[in-house]
Amino acid sequence: MSTFNPLLENLEKNNFPLFDQIRAEHMVPAMEKRIADSRMAIKKSLNLNPSWDNTVLTLEESDDLLSKTFSPIRHLHSVCNTEEIRQAFDQVLPKLTEYQTEVGQNLNLYQAYLTIFESPEFKKFSEAQKKTIENSLRDFKLSGVHLPQNQKDRLAQIANELSELSTQFENHLIDATAKFTWETQDKNNLKGLPESVMEAAEQKAKKLGKTGYLLGLDFPTYHAVITYAEDSKLREIFYQAFCTRAPENSQIIDKTLALRQEESEILGFKNFAELSLATKMADSPQRVLNFLYELGEKSRPFAEQELKELESFAKTSQKLQSWDAPFYSEKLRIDRYSLSQEDLRAYFPTQKVLQGLFDLVGQLFGIGFFPAQTPVPTWHPDVQFFELKKIKNSETIGFIYLDLYAREQKREGAWMDECHERRLRQDNSLQLPIAYLTCNFMPALENKLAYLTHDDVVTIFHELGHCLHHLLTRIETSAVSGINGVPWDAVELPSQFLENFAWQWEVMTQISAHEKTGEPLSKNLFNQLLKTKNFQSGLFMMRQLELSIFDFELHCQTKFSSASVQEILNNVRARYSLIPPPAYNRFQNGFSHIFAGGYAAGYYSYKWAEVLSADAFSRFEEEGLFNASVGQAFLDEILSVGGSRDPLDMFKAFRGREPSVDALLIHSGLINP
Repeated sequence: MSTFNPLLENLEKNNFPLFDQIRAEHMVPAMEKRIADSRMAIKKSLNLNPSWDNTVLTLEESDDLLSKTFSPIRHLHSVCNTEEIRQAFDQVLPKLTEYQTEVGQNLNLYQAYLTIFESPEFKKFSEAQKKTIENSLRDFKLSGVHLPQNQKDRLAQIANELSELSTQFENHLIDATAKFTWETQDKNNLKGLPESVMEAAEQKAKKLGKTGYLLGLDFPTYHAVITYAEDSKLREIFYQAFCTRAPENSQIIDKTLALRQEESEILGFKNFAELSLATKMADSPQRVLNFLYELGEKSRPFAEQELKELESFAKTSQKLQSWDAPFYSEKLRIDRYSLSQEDLRAYFPTQKVLQGLFDLVGQLFGIGFFPAQTPVPTWHPDVQFFELKKIKNSETIGFIYLDLYAREQKREGAWMDECHERRLRQDNSLQLPIAYLTCNFMPALENKLAYLTHDDVVTIFHELGHCLHHLLTRIETSAVSGINGVPWDAVELPSQFLENFAWQWEVMTQISAHEKTGEPLSKNLFNQLLKTKNFQSGLFMMRQLELSIFDFELHCQTKFSSASVQEILNNVRARYSLIPPPAYNRFQNGFSHIFAGGYAAGYYSYKWAEVLSADAFSRFEEEGLFNASVGQAFLDEILSVGGSRDPLDMFKAFRGREPSVDALLIHSGLINP
């Protein structure tokens, strides 16, 4: 049997993962090798005098190889979730979790970092080096490094159980989504759906040797049905299927919450909300809740008025149902602005949007995107790969994979992830950053181009903002390079900032071209689109607050059960949900952000960071949308510094003052400028 393992090959330099050769059977042995090497590196470093080179850089070197081996595994588990990869991932994750817990609880390693912190050399360190040491000491304590061995052991068990539960939660969602199908032979049953959705349903049926139309529960299809299908019963079928997916996740939620609470108490925190904030900008649970409550108080009157207008427009004899609200909202939008998202789809071919977006980044930050000169291995034919270069001197600064379309065995949603981090190696060579940008847009039909709605356009702007945060960093220490070390409630700042440009006329002319005429979106249509920007923004704000407050109030509790979780959600809905969902709704079973992602007691960060992003963008509005000096300032003070500085200090350096919540309310149309 060959000993070649693509997950262990060519990782020392700026080489790319061999995605075309990676198989499930490579994953476990590769991770076992990397973890063993990392353990050996720690052992050797502890035999030397603690210093930046002997300790921090040595461990960064070995952990970088570990990260570059695990990153493709984690990524394939998200985008090619086959049974074989899932089984391999389920074996790999406990091993990695055990190693990470072991490192965090290593008292000798903690003492080495403390020695460096207390040494005279520390004062001479760069800002990034100091932040790396300070964060590491904090994280050692949050891993329980000073606790008795029995408590350390229990924390290790909890960490392993939580990682397994997180994976199970996401797997259940993927399986439940793939399992659901709805068939019909009569096209009239699909009345109202966009032609592209019906064509895709017909093609899906043909691929399975069937006639008629076959609809799945992937998000593009679900969204199309709930928004456009004229048959209310069909909308309810899809709504109910979507919000009752993965009922087994109810038990996972109970176990997860109990373990998080136990972990918090062992570490000396009252609840998980307090533990979560130990690494965030917000300094107390009450400050987070006050922030959310204030937004709710200011937004409610607008949301209530919007609901009255919607109910009046719908003219239904009964109270508006959850599966009817999106349908009538879209009808009202069309009636009021003569414009729908599907009307706009014809103007946004994916490649035109990408080129316009890349041009925008060039105008703002002097960065160009170039297709790879030689083929780079990928995991699917749809994946695109680009090299990022400085426009002024063609210096390569990073790389990015784009995987934009929905398909089976792919996790739903849109996200950015790291492949490689920017860092200076021990031999003084520079490792360049690589990012993944993943979405789930509607794929192209046979012999046609793929087109995006404007909502999709906003999504891809958002995710590229995350990628730029990772790719444009100038930090050379991986612990605070790119998005690393950035407090979770500030990490959305660059992504939400870039969204704003998707609503600018000057950008619109760069990213649009009609499928038949090739002409960009007309100024008249753009003005109509702009009027829709804050359409029902009050209702949208209340929905986001419902999720954020449910998440945070849930993690402020100390005792849990399925009934109590539902009770907390019901209580939050009673205060913030203006369209109460049916009793069977179990949204929480699909809330992967907080039960299978990094947003537990942190979903509020979307709104927290949106205050920062709206206020940051207002400087461009004041001084010029493509003002090169302002773009340079945003690059210098925010994008390039990674996690090496406090986010509030970064913001004040860019904006010249503290952030104002009014900027978010103005951008949302909830108060006048």
